[in-house]
Amino acid sequence: MLDMLRAIVQEVNTAEDLDAALSIIVRRVRDAMGTEVCSVYMRDPKSERLVLSATEGLNKSEIGKASLEEGQGLIGQVSEREEPINLEDATSHPSFQLIPGIGEEPFSAFLGVPIIHHREVLGVLVVQQAQRRRFDESEEAFLVTMSAQLAGVVAHALVTGSVRTGQGAEAAVIRGVAGAPGIAIGRAVIVSPEADLYAVPRRKADDRKAELRAFKTALTAVRADIEQVAEQLSTELNPEDHALFDVYLRILDDATIGAEVASLIKSGEWAQGALSAVMIEHIQVFERMEQSYLRERAVDVKDLGTRVLAYLQAADKSVQTYPPATILVGEELTASVLGEVPRENLAGIISVRGSGNSHVAILARAMGVPTVMGAIDLPYTRLQDRELIIDGYNGEVHLNPSDEFRARFEDLVAEDKALSRDLEVLRDVPCETRDHKRMPLWVNTGLMADVARSLDQGAEGVGLYRTEVPFLLRERFPSEEEQRQIYRSQLEAFAPKPVTMRTLDIGGDKALPYFPIEEDNPFLGWRGIRVTLDHPEIFLVQTRAMLKASEGLGNLRIMLPMISNVAELDEALEFIHRAHRELLEEGSDIDMPPVGVMVEVPSAVYQARALARRADFLSVGSNDLTQYLLAVDRNNARVADLYHSFHPAVLKALQSVAEAGLAEETPVSICGELAGDPGAAVLLLAMGYDVLSMNATNLTRVKQAMRHVTTVDADELLADVINLESAEAVQLRLEDFLVDKGLAGFIHARLGPAE
Repeated sequence: MLDMLRAIVQEVNTAEDLDAALSIIVRRVRDAMGTEVCSVYMRDPKSERLVLSATEGLNKSEIGKASLEEGQGLIGQVSEREEPINLEDATSHPSFQLIPGIGEEPFSAFLGVPIIHHREVLGVLVVQQAQRRRFDESEEAFLVTMSAQLAGVVAHALVTGSVRTGQGAEAAVIRGVAGAPGIAIGRAVIVSPEADLYAVPRRKADDRKAELRAFKTALTAVRADIEQVAEQLSTELNPEDHALFDVYLRILDDATIGAEVASLIKSGEWAQGALSAVMIEHIQVFERMEQSYLRERAVDVKDLGTRVLAYLQAADKSVQTYPPATILVGEELTASVLGEVPRENLAGIISVRGSGNSHVAILARAMGVPTVMGAIDLPYTRLQDRELIIDGYNGEVHLNPSDEFRARFEDLVAEDKALSRDLEVLRDVPCETRDHKRMPLWVNTGLMADVARSLDQGAEGVGLYRTEVPFLLRERFPSEEEQRQIYRSQLEAFAPKPVTMRTLDIGGDKALPYFPIEEDNPFLGWRGIRVTLDHPEIFLVQTRAMLKASEGLGNLRIMLPMISNVAELDEALEFIHRAHRELLEEGSDIDMPPVGVMVEVPSAVYQARALARRADFLSVGSNDLTQYLLAVDRNNARVADLYHSFHPAVLKALQSVAEAGLAEETPVSICGELAGDPGAAVLLLAMGYDVLSMNATNLTRVKQAMRHVTTVDADELLADVINLESAEAVQLRLEDFLVDKGLAGFIHARLGPAE
């Protein structure tokens, strides 16, 4: 069964479009199950009818014409109930209904399973047979498994069809996860990883002759590499194994794969795209072969293609350009990639992987760039230079919108800009409630570009400076002096306002290319304080750099990430005091700064009082705390719907930490993204938080919300929501509260289909 499944899925993956994919499915499934009929009915998103879209065994002239309503007939029942229906005699079932003209009258046995992707029924896969019999358990299991395997492929093909047809194509929406709020309209610039055949963007060649020369040069270089390796191993391999190198050279011959690539380049495809298309096609041919020896040759073909691609990329000296209104698109974007794009040209970001609280999304929010994460169905390699619309509020990417729909988005962009202009008057106004309760608003930063924006928005300090960002933007560990200069710039820019510097927080979704951490479960592994305590040479150099940078300014605060027990805090404090003593002995005049703890794992919540007795302040990292409390990987788009900062367990944990700080008379702040939500900010005020730290974009929005409420309002709101049983109920209550207070402009509803 597994071999059959693999073969069918691989063949479907090679399909040019949805129709081709469905044709392969019905033909291969019918043959695999030995039945007389296999059909696929796809749900039409406009009419919501189930339309016959492919068949082997029924009347093909009815494809695209015959259809059923949801719940109508056995097909409709499978879709509505979202479960298989297996019948020995379909005609005796009360829901049985013949579809005129498709020729299913002779068939009695029926097995239908839904095709479901991300909880949405895309269609129904059906097999039928004239002879009365109930399909056995193994056959039903096979069809269910096949449907589950194909759901993603079908969803991807649906979107790919919209991309390929270009002008006049039907509108399509790709749903991901809201990464950073806002609306963006712009053109896609694809960022592809190095030497990945499957991630090469498709585009036309500017100079076909130059592309052909580059390809032939790369081929020559790879041939030379293979010949050199063959020479080195000539005495160590037997003749049969050594003959493989001759096979590799023949694969790259101008009369075989090389000729196919050259032909594609001559037709107008750029060299990297032509190589990718040809090599993937050959890899898939080998992968479908029945003999295991031949199947394993797919790895060799892939390796050869990757080697040629690496030479092509190395030879491509052209500098990537980022036009105005660039929408950066990639499989997994990084901080260093964001740093390459001129900020004035960056309109939006789309990442195929990741979630709304992955590191790149946090940076995007800090930069005020609308972002969609986890758009796993997006055929991103085909989007170069395509106009896209990003809805960063609802996590959607729109292709081929109608003029009317595009105009609605343009109106939203204008409304956002108008709201931001209206809030500019609050820059120098204190953040206080109507009954004069002050709430300091600080910012989260990581890039020097954040500084001006933060000060322009009226930030009163920095609650989180991500020191790992300068590390991520380099190819080696920065020296103590390099770090001192970076930290000094931040401290001087905000002086005398406080700047809270988090010690190096790598691991999880933040890997340094020069210090790789390979783990099966990185979020529960070696990260944050665990790494730096294991490497005192890194921790002490960074601490010394921070302390030296603060000399004469006195506005430094140091914060320790991923603290899970008291012993870690004690050890870290010992290192910090040691670094301070060393600098005093060297003649520096530096005050010992406040040292705080990030509360971001459940154990720290339960030990908050013990930590508060030792630390100068506590700061909740609500992004990670939510992830760990709910056991939801915040980078996994498949479970993104389960990640919700308003989950009752999260709210109770936040309240518990605030109470622990109050009991020990230790200030408590919050630096997670929750602090930047206007409704959540009111709840945090009621809980007793002393400082809210957020991205600069949200400063004036939170300030506006605070200035519309009283502490009594906040207390009543907290009392209303703290015992609610779902995140959705909390969200609705907060939205009602904002509307009641005249803050409805902070609520962004889904626009609807892109017609």
